[in-house]
Amino acid sequence: MATTAALLTLTLITAFFSATSGAPAAAFSPSPTPPQNTSLIAAILSSLGFQDLAAAAVAANLSGATPTTIFAPTDSSLLTCPTCSLPLLLQEHSLPGLYPLHFLRTLAFGTKIASLAANRCLTVTASAGPTATRRVFINGIEITKPDLFNNGFHIVHALQGFVAHLSPLSCAVEAMTTLSFTQQPPPPVAAFFIMRLMLKDAMTRLRISGYSTVALAMRVRYAELSGLKSMTLFAIDDESIFLDGGGGGPGGGGHAYVADLGFHVVPNRLLMAADLIGLPKGTALPTMERGRKLVVTSAGDGGPLAPTRINYVKVKRFDLVHNKRIVVHGLSMPFRHVDQ
Repeated sequence: MATTAALLTLTLITAFFSATSGAPAAAFSPSPTPPQNTSLIAAILSSLGFQDLAAAAVAANLSGATPTTIFAPTDSSLLTCPTCSLPLLLQEHSLPGLYPLHFLRTLAFGTKIASLAANRCLTVTASAGPTATRRVFINGIEITKPDLFNNGFHIVHALQGFVAHLSPLSCAVEAMTTLSFTQQPPPPVAAFFIMRLMLKDAMTRLRISGYSTVALAMRVRYAELSGLKSMTLFAIDDESIFLDGGGGGPGGGGHAYVADLGFHVVPNRLLMAADLIGLPKGTALPTMERGRKLVVTSAGDGGPLAPTRINYVKVKRFDLVHNKRIVVHGLSMPFRHVDQ
């Protein structure tokens, strides 16, 4: 990867110099500083296939004279935002300094970094697990092709989508900080604040994972969910929700899931895959709907031969989305009421 990047950089700089061949040869004597021009970053982006961003780099007068990290959306994803200002979007997707994947993986969950756009910050999160295998997300958008370009002075990561224009409040939490505050506000305030961040993170990741209707249902009950200390949510994907009948049977159905979201939430408990699999048959779990409980009707190892079932519904995807306060598991259909 390093050799490829070095060759690409040399080719790009050579092309730039060739374009100005009319200048005296002395003008191209070696210099300890990188070439200070806007076309270098544009050339890098263009050579990687990011044509819209390349044009935006010239329009934004994005200098190639300082170390820069760019989180690059594809041209096709940018087509979904015809009203976006591409020069501004590029600045919002760019960070001063070098942030290779191995460093991004070490940042604490929720770290904010100031972008090249004034008063706009990007938020870095990562999946759980060993540092070396963590998936990194920028404002909930996954880096799918990390370190696509790295010449030691510029880094380009490819994104699965794009980050919508950032809010002036995106730097409200101090930059380059974490969710583990050194000096925390009073506990109830801190817990409420962190839960709101975790909800926004979960909703963003659900939207890009095919569970956008669930994310919308969470947004409708956002104020209520914000008051929880933690939560376990059982979700069905958009396709299942909009299939006729939704597979839920009497009292169920995909459309009913949205209105019945509270019946699919176990409040104040973070039940990861290992926790669910370890629950014995007959275990009752409280929900946000008063008087309605979930029951483990089949205790298994979670595999295809011994699936875990709750209210007779199979849990088909464990730990679909999870962070410090929220875990989401995927269902094959909505829950139905079970008499104990």
